[in-house]
Amino acid sequence: MTPASAAQVETPERQAAARRSTWVSVWVNLLLTAVQLVIGIFAQSQALVADAIHSLSDLISDGIVLFANKHSGKAPDADHPYGHLRFETAATLGIGVLLAVVGIGMLWRSFERLQAPDLIPVVHAAAFYVALLALLSKELLFRYLLHVAGKVRSTMLVANAWHARSDAASSLVVALGIGANLAGLPLADPLAALIVGLMIIRMGWKFSSQAFNDLVDRAVDDETEQAIRERILGTPGVRGIHDLRTRKMGDMVWVEVDIEMDGQLTIEAGHAIAVAARERVMADLPVLDVMTHFDPV
Repeated sequence: MTPASAAQVETPERQAAARRSTWVSVWVNLLLTAVQLVIGIFAQSQALVADAIHSLSDLISDGIVLFANKHSGKAPDADHPYGHLRFETAATLGIGVLLAVVGIGMLWRSFERLQAPDLIPVVHAAAFYVALLALLSKELLFRYLLHVAGKVRSTMLVANAWHARSDAASSLVVALGIGANLAGLPLADPLAALIVGLMIIRMGWKFSSQAFNDLVDRAVDDETEQAIRERILGTPGVRGIHDLRTRKMGDMVWVEVDIEMDGQLTIEAGHAIAVAARERVMADLPVLDVMTHFDPV
């Protein structure tokens, strides 16, 4: 059975929500980057400067999200007959790689500082208050982005939201490190920067590995596959199925399946059963399309 034209999943509402939430993130991170960088240099806090660089990486990732959001909503064309939904997956991979690179850079700088502890200065108290401000701002940003991501069901926005949460966690570590430095433990500031680097690398690996698996046609999880199987088998006229295959297409799923039907059916009747099975699967599951083949039994 030839598939009907793929449903355009990227609705104007979904794209608008993604753009709006991402621009909120852009402005928050722009302001935080400027404040953290200026105060970090003034207060001689490596941890705060590292957090500023982390915020700067958020600005880059927000740019990637905006680019992907613009292109993923395009309709299928001659060069992309399955649509452009994987732009989101590619963007998630880009965010993951960016996080890993930033984290490695922070580790390198922290190790350099820790090799010369006598040269580590006592930071200014202003750095501590800026770290607290960054912590509060990033936690609120995380909750806002995750709420929007849940409404529009976007893994790319989920990735960006958890990026903001990793920022909030890093800001907490930075605040503790600066506080300990002010209390008389100078090593706490570069140690806080080192911990932030490790956290960023871990988050980067998580997102990049997941996105890479989706880009190489990883199948859906067992629970989703079972739900697809049950809906097809529950369609009147379906005797059985075999060779059920799935692959991720952005936040959606592409399904291919051989449906077993009564061999005495007319082509028109078999086609109607296949259409009904397709509609049952797409009714309440994140399925982009279902390719079916009629096997007589």
